[in-house]
Amino acid sequence: MQRDTLVFDLIKQELERQRRGIELIASENFTSLQVIQAMGSVLTNKYAEGYPGRRYYGGCEIVDQTEQLAIDRLKQIFNIEYANVQPHSGAQANASLMLAILQPGDAILGLDLSMGGHLTHGSAVNFSGKLYQPHFYGVKKETGLIDYEMLEEKARTVKPKLIICGASAYSRDIDYARIRAVADEVGAFVMADIAHPAGLIAKGLLSSPFNHCHFVTSTTHKTLRGPRGGVIMMAKDFENPFGLKDVKGNVRLMSNLIDMAVFPGTQGGPLEHVIAAKAIAFGEILTDEFTVYAKQVQSNAQAMANAFINRGYNIISGGTDNHLMLIDLRNKNISGKKAEHVLGEADITANKNMVPYDDKSAFVTSGIRFGVAAITTRGMKENDMEFVVNAIDKALMNADNATTLKSVKAEVNAFMQQFVLYPEIG
Repeated sequence: MQRDTLVFDLIKQELERQRRGIELIASENFTSLQVIQAMGSVLTNKYAEGYPGRRYYGGCEIVDQTEQLAIDRLKQIFNIEYANVQPHSGAQANASLMLAILQPGDAILGLDLSMGGHLTHGSAVNFSGKLYQPHFYGVKKETGLIDYEMLEEKARTVKPKLIICGASAYSRDIDYARIRAVADEVGAFVMADIAHPAGLIAKGLLSSPFNHCHFVTSTTHKTLRGPRGGVIMMAKDFENPFGLKDVKGNVRLMSNLIDMAVFPGTQGGPLEHVIAAKAIAFGEILTDEFTVYAKQVQSNAQAMANAFINRGYNIISGGTDNHLMLIDLRNKNISGKKAEHVLGEADITANKNMVPYDDKSAFVTSGIRFGVAAITTRGMKENDMEFVVNAIDKALMNADNATTLKSVKAEVNAFMQQFVLYPEIG
């Protein structure tokens, strides 16, 4: 079979793009080489509908072991009783969890997308806003912090079946205990979507949702630094409150409902090559080296935030507790859309993002989001944040000066040569 040089040339170009630039998209990271190798392994050939020991296909003896290893390691990371590692993405994890516990038309309450929430937390263009009755809470205009009073008032008014906590562009820790208290008051489940801060939670650097939330979902490719995928977790399994029983008349556990909602509810065959890569990443998280990494992520984020503040940038909530920050660019007279484009010209990758109470559309936005997980993986420390922020500031303040942008790009490319990425790959 002839080698597809066109595709492999494009892959090589992408590797070079990653190597020469500064990656600040908060949803991205760089996996280890062994994670990449597992994703490119022969496990991609195996169809394995079902779960370890309960497959609908033969020949699953080996993939049963890799999937069980992923489950066991994830349970060890968070000290929990239940984990499902099959969701193809965080969105799939959320869809499966909602399918397990909700009926179409049930009320849900989540953080508004325009205030840092996520599409799958009730957005009108997403399944969560189409299948269920979405309601939202926000952040306080004065502080940028979650408005827990609004959350509590909305919960008491609409009595949702599910309260969702977690965000895609919120830089502060979350009070899970307070959310659980109002959920118990109104008879709601609580789901924490920890896709962004999961790696910091895993090492005890942020509050854990597991003591207070019925269900926890996450991606595996952000601060967990694994392959692209999702997981569903519970601290403790419990009998479903819907009265559903199995064929023997026993009340089904919630784990049974969730497993069935993943397969066959929302997915078919699991991606066993990705699940093996998840197992590797989870093993890496259990090491002391990952503890050092997670602490460095948090330190780098705070150093970056301070550098922005010193240059007069407006960080929503005034700083960060996790790996990311959301910046309101209106006092800098540049839109998020233009900022993203300008930084791209300088080989600095970030994404435009709406800010709370934005006066621009989602296609333009007034804000931009930065995250430090990927550049921390490449070896950057607190002192390096000064160079990064200075390069960003220089580019944004000279947005229409092609000569300056070209100069910033050259500086960025030279700077990144010291942080070698995948030296094993030619």
